[in-house]
Amino acid sequence: MKIQHIPCLEDNYAYLIVDESTKEAAAVDPVEPEKILEAVNSRGLTLKLVLTTHHHWDHAGGNEKIKQLVPGIKVYGGSIDNVKGCTNKVENGDKVSLGADVTILALHTPCHTQGHISYYVTGKEDEHPAVFTGDTLFIASCGKFFEGTAEQMYQSLNVTLGSLPKTTRVYCGHEYSVKNLQFALTLEPDNLRTQQKLTWAQNQRQAGQATIPSTIEDELETNPFMRVDLPKIQEKVGCKSPVEALAEIRKQKDNWRG
Repeated sequence: MKIQHIPCLEDNYAYLIVDESTKEAAAVDPVEPEKILEAVNSRGLTLKLVLTTHHHWDHAGGNEKIKQLVPGIKVYGGSIDNVKGCTNKVENGDKVSLGADVTILALHTPCHTQGHISYYVTGKEDEHPAVFTGDTLFIASCGKFFEGTAEQMYQSLNVTLGSLPKTTRVYCGHEYSVKNLQFALTLEPDNLRTQQKLTWAQNQRQAGQATIPSTIEDELETNPFMRVDLPKIQEKVGCKSPVEALAEIRKQKDNWRG
């Protein structure tokens, strides 16, 4: 499978997932449908389905338009998330096929929104899997708790996503990496991996390049929200449990100006 990122709006990413043997494609959060279709047409692909991570307009706002432009297209979204234009509601554990080799597994990752879905995608055996995390997991951070609790975010990040294979490539919904890594260093100033990743991310952005994908392994080593099980992180923020620490770090991040 091939994955193409398509910058949208100010700092959003939409994605194309391509099954190479059949040239069938799925679009993730295609908020600017014309950009998606331009990429589809220029590569001679057939757009079969849309995967929506959650109902916020900057992710689901292109669904109605893409249905007009591609009659009969299937639009997937979380069963309790009230996704605009949704034709096929998915629950945790539901699977969708794309072409000959691509399988998409819906993972319920609530907190940012109650019905938020991350999509875990596998291709041929020799290919690293990928996960599309919308606004649940960002590089070195997580989404705001708009509709949920720290307990839910802990479960979503550290249990559901944290247990995926470490080589899984992480494709998130926004380009926030530089700021997120700067904040991460306020909590772990001596984390060499975070220091290196920040330098790399700054160079990428200066060159006009994206900082995605990350990997689950990278996130476990640099993302403070996925490191709250570590006593040193809990100590740093004056908490005694992972969930408490997660809530406190989110609060600090919300108030941090960089």
